[in-house]
Amino acid sequence: MYSYKRCLAHWSHSSCSFNSVVNEILQRELAKGREATLSKKDVGIDKAIVREVSDAVKLPVNDVTLYPEMHEFTCVCVCVLFFQETNEQKLFKIASELLHTEKAYVARLNLLDQEFCAKLMEEANKGTFPVDVVKNIFSNISSIHAFHSQFLLPDLEKRMGEWDSKPRIGDILQKLTPFLKMYAEYVKNFDKAMELLKQWTDRSPQFKAIIQEIQSQEICGCLTLQHHMLEPVQRVPRYEMLLKDYLKKLPQDDPDRRDAERSLEIIGTAATHSNSAIRKSENLKKLLEIYEMLGEEEDIVNPSNEFIKEGHILKLAARNTSAMERYLFLFNNMLLYCVPKFSLGGPKYTVRTRIGIDGMKVLETINEDYPHTFQVSGKERTLELQARYSFSSINTQYAKAFQAIIEIFQQKNESFKNALKDMDEVSVSKAELGKRAPRWIRDNEVTMCMKCKESFNAITRRRHHCRACGYVVCWKCSDYKAPLEYDGNKMNKVCKDCHCILTGEAIAEGKKKGILEIEAGQFADSSIMCGFLQHSEKSKIWQKCWCVIPEKESLVLYLYGAPQDVKAQCTIPLVGYSVDDTTRPTDPPASFHISQSKSTHNFAAETEELKQRWLKVIRVAVKGEIPERPETNGSGVSDNNNTEEASTDNT
Repeated sequence: MYSYKRCLAHWSHSSCSFNSVVNEILQRELAKGREATLSKKDVGIDKAIVREVSDAVKLPVNDVTLYPEMHEFTCVCVCVLFFQETNEQKLFKIASELLHTEKAYVARLNLLDQEFCAKLMEEANKGTFPVDVVKNIFSNISSIHAFHSQFLLPDLEKRMGEWDSKPRIGDILQKLTPFLKMYAEYVKNFDKAMELLKQWTDRSPQFKAIIQEIQSQEICGCLTLQHHMLEPVQRVPRYEMLLKDYLKKLPQDDPDRRDAERSLEIIGTAATHSNSAIRKSENLKKLLEIYEMLGEEEDIVNPSNEFIKEGHILKLAARNTSAMERYLFLFNNMLLYCVPKFSLGGPKYTVRTRIGIDGMKVLETINEDYPHTFQVSGKERTLELQARYSFSSINTQYAKAFQAIIEIFQQKNESFKNALKDMDEVSVSKAELGKRAPRWIRDNEVTMCMKCKESFNAITRRRHHCRACGYVVCWKCSDYKAPLEYDGNKMNKVCKDCHCILTGEAIAEGKKKGILEIEAGQFADSSIMCGFLQHSEKSKIWQKCWCVIPEKESLVLYLYGAPQDVKAQCTIPLVGYSVDDTTRPTDPPASFHISQSKSTHNFAAETEELKQRWLKVIRVAVKGEIPERPETNGSGVSDNNNTEEASTDNT
């Protein structure tokens, strides 16, 4: 409630005419002897007074309400006026929001710099994992943190403290513009940082443990490191949005307009460069959500995965056509077919099947008992599906989404094939090779080496250009040099094919492969035991490896980086090794060791059961005997995963 004096004091910043009008109206109403009722709702609003005040003071009055106030048993009617927010107040509000969000942003930068980065760097200095990995993940976050915490935030706090005498922010934000290059570097490195983060979380238990320990703290707000690393990517567009709003409210003749417009021009340019990264970050946020919903399912948080659609669906069983509730996640390259989990906490769904978009077909089906169904057929599985609510429009949406992704996928594959064909047609002829500069194929036009067809990645298989034909090739296929006439016969990097043509030296293709040069994929259907294990030799760091004991070489253990690698990292002839299945205090759970002379290899399985299966096979092999293939060979993939569901199946 407002007393008469408080009412006038509250609006003392207004004009004298306003105060005099309010005073005159109040005195007049009291002189009439108007009786004040005891409740606010009974007083009501006198519309005549509203119009009178509004006309007199020429201010946008929204409401005039009569409040009763009891004082010494005398009711006094007080007129309280509600005004629209003034322009000055709006500008102050925007500046306050800038300061508030800047404080929160600096706290997030401190978390990234002083918690995540500092603790990972401390562990890296012990030799647990490479220091460069931590540096490449966090890029220049320390510089960004220092600028905002030591310069921009203190300036904003000081300005808000003296706002009455200096109501402006354009000059402060103009100080930000020279430092926007730091953001360009951070955004450019963002994809690489996400890839490294995923890679080393999988490879190093210590790396993963440090991140999980910090993420569990209250300061992290139940968010992952990836979520926090998105903040700098999104910050510059936030400045742009606030500045645009500020300029809309700022009068044309305001002294701050010139500085604010200059700041907006430069910040707007920087924000444009961040937009594509923001779109990627929004997709990454969704991938992180799905990753948590699926209980940390492998290979979900991957920059190449683009989320398309999700939703409940009914799966029709093959034998009795009963409908079972399932959940789908559709991406640009795969479909995840999931089963709901009925638990109070933790993962919401379990992935039952992954179906690749490559080779997928979608067909409408006719089922009298279940109308509006459609069939998704892939290399891995065929599913007959129907929306939970039998609306044809919903099914049409699903079918269209599937079909659109399939078409895009096919177009990309066809474009790649056509590009190779076109490049062959327009490429430099053998007679002209080295005599004129070729057209370089753009990096973004290919995803794999144009010679060996191996996929590129940012770490181990980067893109290189052959200076003779212009093809994009990997380091293996470009590890040759030849003199090029168009470059003054200087030695240039060329691919192996061009090297043969230019030098006349044949590269032996049919030479016998070394013992390590056996593709892991060859053992997919002919292994006694295969699967992922953590591996550490002597006291080196633990790394995740794809381990295989092939049927043809049943006394040898092959270690690969991944299931489709073309070359093993190392091989271990098992005969003569001793086996120790005790778990040491410093080792991960479910670990075991094999040793011979001075050579010791440490392994750790995901579960104790899997450990025992590996030990059963290895203990036979070390004796020089041929081990039998277990019913489940360790890969976690059954032999009949392409079969349809039975009516009693819970898949």
